[in-house]
Amino acid sequence: MIGNQLSVNRKSRTRILLSYCLLITVLLITGLARAQQSSAKVPRIGYISGRDASSPGPLVAAFQKGLRELGYVEGKNIVVEHRFSGARIEVFPRLLSELVDRNVDVLVVPIQPATAKRLVKTIPIVIISNVDPVASGLIDSLAHPGGNLTGCTTASRELGGKRLDLLKEVVPQLTRVGILRNTDEPSTSFTTMKEFEAAARGLKLDLQPLDVQGTKPDLEGAFKVASKASVNAVMVLTPALIGEQKRIAELAIKQRLPTIFEGPTWVEAGGLMSYSADEADMFRRAARYVDKILKGAKPADLPVEQPTKFELVINLKTAKQIGVTIPQSVLYQADKVIR
Repeated sequence: MIGNQLSVNRKSRTRILLSYCLLITVLLITGLARAQQSSAKVPRIGYISGRDASSPGPLVAAFQKGLRELGYVEGKNIVVEHRFSGARIEVFPRLLSELVDRNVDVLVVPIQPATAKRLVKTIPIVIISNVDPVASGLIDSLAHPGGNLTGCTTASRELGGKRLDLLKEVVPQLTRVGILRNTDEPSTSFTTMKEFEAAARGLKLDLQPLDVQGTKPDLEGAFKVASKASVNAVMVLTPALIGEQKRIAELAIKQRLPTIFEGPTWVEAGGLMSYSADEADMFRRAARYVDKILKGAKPADLPVEQPTKFELVINLKTAKQIGVTIPQSVLYQADKVIR
């Protein structure tokens, strides 16, 4: 009987010892997992916007939404280093250098992609480009970009003919269109005019360059040139003038000039019309590129995407101010009407 009791005690002690060993093992594994999780590197994204930090605009928000849809939470499993140029072309290289010094894993550059490619050779770059990335030499081809750069193209300049056509529908007596551009911005260089000439000839329109330069462009002077040249409407090229949205709208309204732009935020600022790729969609798609690169994909192997959605936005308040009646045929095409 004593032997049986000793046997029971030994079994009990063995079970207790095994339980302690199991508990210690679980604690060690849990602690190791937590240590590995806490020491895991949080990806760091560099994002340069052409807008002001005080008003980042809806496109930054669209990119952030795209990240959230993919499971990223800023400050937890991803860090986004935002930089804002305030539409000042000359500060872009400095902002780029700051982000490189921060050891970002990916750069997102909706502006000045050519400068980014020239200055950054190893960090993956995601672009949202308003110029033809192949024709401008940014990439080898849409299917195989090559190098460290990929992303989306808004095909904005390719839509120039459609914009002229819309102006002609709204202003049937249209004969001369002013092309307002900042020639310090590479994407609005002097060669840009050639992209619209064929469409202009087909519509029997003359094109009048309205060129400005620098970070404080002489917009008043450009609109005086428009008046002297008997311009009937103005098409504005971005992004170099994005910081002047409201002022351009006010000057055009003052001269009762119909305007058309490359994005809806211009119309929200008082412009008459815009026709463009769905920009919010493009910026959400840029987040997908970031995700793929963070998971090991190489930019050289990620095809550059073209737009699949387009939108026409019309400001009827501005139309009334300048004495223009938007035809029903154009209103039927509109995706958004500001009343």
